[in-house]
Amino acid sequence: MKDQFDHIVYSKNVIEFVTIANEFCLLLETSGKITKIEFIETAQKLLPLLYLKACLLPKNETELEEEIEKFVSEADWEFIHSSVQSKMGAHDQYLEVFEKDMEYSETPVIASVSENFADIYQDLKDFLTSYRIGSLEVMNEALWDLNNSFYQHWGQNLVNSLRSIHNLVARNENLDEEIDDSDGTGLDNIDLSDSIFSQRKREWGEED
Repeated sequence: MKDQFDHIVYSKNVIEFVTIANEFCLLLETSGKITKIEFIETAQKLLPLLYLKACLLPKNETELEEEIEKFVSEADWEFIHSSVQSKMGAHDQYLEVFEKDMEYSETPVIASVSENFADIYQDLKDFLTSYRIGSLEVMNEALWDLNNSFYQHWGQNLVNSLRSIHNLVARNENLDEEIDDSDGTGLDNIDLSDSIFSQRKREWGEED
C-alpha cells in the first residue's frame, strides 16, 4: 500500500490540481445557484490557480494500449455550456485573437466563454472521475491524457476565457443582469438521463 501511494498520481502537485479542478467543475455544475457577479468573480480567482497547478503537473508516460473510458457525455457538455451561457448572458461572447485561422479571416473571430468552459470541464471531469474510481494504471493514463490535452487545447481555452473575464471585471460593467429562461427553451430541454450527473446519483443512491 505504501508503494502505491508513492506513485506519481499521488504526488503533491497532482493532489493540489485535483482540489482546484474539482472546485472549478463544481462552480460550473452549480452556476444556476449563484448570481452572475459571484460566478464571474469566482471564475476570475479559480482560472489562474487552475492554470498554475496544471503547469506544475508531473510528466508521466502512457502505460496502457487502449484508451481509458470517457465519462462526460454530449448531454453533460451541453448542460454545462447552456448553464454558463445563460449565466454570462450578453457577456458570453468575445473577440478572439489567439485563433489559428485568425490570419486567414477577413472578419473578427467570435468565441464564447461558455463553449470554452464546457470544453475545459469535459477534460477535467473525465480526469477527476478516472482519478477517483480508477485503478492505478487508469489514474496514470488519465494524468497522461490531461497533460496532453492541456497543451493541445484546454490550456489555451482557459487563458482566452480569463482574458475576457478580466476585461469584464476591469471595465467595472454592470454584471448583475440575469437571463430569463422562463420560456423553457434552455436547460429544462436537455436530456440528462444518461449523463454523468445521473450516473453518479444512481451510484450514490441519491435519485429523487
